[in-house]
Amino acid sequence: MALVCLSDFEAYAKKHLPKAVWEFFAAGADESCTRDENLKAFKRIYFRPRVLRDMSTMDTRTTILGSEISFPVGIAPTGLHSLAWPDGERSTARAAEATNTCYIASTYSTCSVEEIVAAAPAGFRWFQLYIHRKRTLSEQLVRRVEALGFQALVLTADLPYTGKRRDDIRNNFQFLSSIKLKNFEGAFQDEDCSEYGMPPGSIDPSVNWNDISWLQSITCLPLIIKGILTKEDAELAMRHGVQGIIVSNHGGRQLDGVPASIDALVEITAAVQNKVEVYLDGGIRTGSDVLKALALGAKCVFIGRPAIWGLAYKGEEGLRKVLEILKDEFRLSMALAGCSNVSEIGRHLVQHSKL
Repeated sequence: MALVCLSDFEAYAKKHLPKAVWEFFAAGADESCTRDENLKAFKRIYFRPRVLRDMSTMDTRTTILGSEISFPVGIAPTGLHSLAWPDGERSTARAAEATNTCYIASTYSTCSVEEIVAAAPAGFRWFQLYIHRKRTLSEQLVRRVEALGFQALVLTADLPYTGKRRDDIRNNFQFLSSIKLKNFEGAFQDEDCSEYGMPPGSIDPSVNWNDISWLQSITCLPLIIKGILTKEDAELAMRHGVQGIIVSNHGGRQLDGVPASIDALVEITAAVQNKVEVYLDGGIRTGSDVLKALALGAKCVFIGRPAIWGLAYKGEEGLRKVLEILKDEFRLSMALAGCSNVSEIGRHLVQHSKL
């Protein structure tokens, strides 16, 4: 059967990945309310399409932090890609390079940052950072990615501790026993690495806004904060001189019961007033979802689980197909809504359901 939409890739991945691996990628925290709400929230947003506007020429290109990408969808930072496809993040990097979009590589990659760059030397890459209790490990990693030509640093801010994901606990994380986090190779010899391939409690729970200055002191890379859901934190991020914000609830994998990312986006774009770029992840499944997010103020969106589904299908080829489907759907949605280029997309294009 032909795979023609992202839900087809989801069904394929669910059928073909080992059960525990599927549950790891699919899991939400606690009752998974926020994970599910990320999808439902898009259904409450309706278009106000304009007609007779000459859609004979379409342009999906945009820029993020000054770099042009072919359409406003990038790959969100997700870890452990070799669980989905043997070549892991190498395939992810090549797919992003082939489609001319941004790939945010994860701290918890199963390929090293050097291997990712070697696989796709012309790719456009940002790097997602968790700050380790051993600050020297994080500092060394930041310096490595800057030297390798990564173009921005993305600090994940919503994970002082790992959310409770019931399926992972039931499965006892056994599927992670063979996983190696290549960015920390050799750093944890003779230590118990039962928590996502790292020693338990590796992430520093004391990280706070003062650490933004520390990061800025060790790198010249633009800094983006991922995991912001309130105007208060968006204002603090701007006050600390960051260049971007990713509105994200971690795919519903951290605190259950927070708003869907698309609902939080409205509050944050109103607070930011275009002073920094705002992006979004969580719940993107169609090109029309992308259009809705841009209409509500996102500069670009990033996909997490759908990227994993693409890898599970045919590695680089499968992920390229996922990105191409989203690009084609986005172009079609733009045309049917009356927008021939990204600059014409705005708040006037959508309304929320009263239901």
